[in-house]
Parts: sequence; C-alpha cells; structure tokens
Amino acid sequence: MSNEHPAVTANKNSMANAMAGNKEGWLALFADDAAVYDPVGPSPHDPEGKGFHGKEEISNFWDMMIGPANLTIVPHKRYPCGNTCAVAMTAVNNMGRGIKTHIEMIAVYEVNSEGKIKVMKAYWDLDKLREQLQQFGISY
Repeated sequence: MSNEHPAVTANKNSMANAMAGNKEGWLALFADDAAVYDPVGPSPHDPEGKGFHGKEEISNFWDMMIGPANLTIVPHKRYPCGNTCAVAMTAVNNMGRGIKTHIEMIAVYEVNSEGKIKVMKAYWDLDKLREQLQQFGISY
C-alpha cells in the first residue's frame, strides 16, 4: 500500500494517461460529478469559461484538447495540501512538421475520499500559446 498523497497519485496517473493517449484510463480517474477547467477562464474551446462538468463533457474536452495532442508533460514541483495537490509543470505538444508548443502551468487537482479527481484546474497563459502558434501561421 502506498503512502503517497491521493492527489499526487491522481496527478501522476492523469499525466501518464494523457501522454499515453489512454482516454478510458484518464476518464476513469474522475468522479462522475467532476469538473475540469483547462485553462481557467474563457478560451476558444470553452468560450464562457464555465469548465467541463461530468464525464460526458470531460470526455468531450479530451476529444478537443488531449486526444489530438502528442504530449510530454514534465512536473517540476508538487505541493500536496488537504485533499488537493498543486503542480508546477510544463506541457509540450509536438504537433509534427517541426511545430512544438511549450506551456508552463500550475494545475490543481482536488480529489474526493475515494481518490477520484473531483476538480482539476489548470492555470496557463492562453496568449503565450497563441504567440507560439502564430509563429507557424496557426491561429487559436
């Protein structure tokens, strides 16, 4: 039995499944009533900034953002506290044809008593991603 903080375990498993392209494994980490805010606030894939709530919407988020990506996620520091863990990390998306984006972020994972992700919030700069994509003639 592991003594690892449950939110740290959730973060590690989330990153591993995202990098492996394992949608089913990734979705299984979430509680049925979970919410994902990635990024927090309005974005092209979440214009109202309301987040994605419940497994169906979170599955749609995967299909828009994680599934099409070729991700490498590098955690730099984890800060477990209570039923949460804040993680400083970098996500690199290798889009092919020499196109790569690098997003530095803070992600906060909140888990329930079963260790399932209840809320995941990712804080990252949308303008910095747009600047990177514009270099390749891609608008987002």
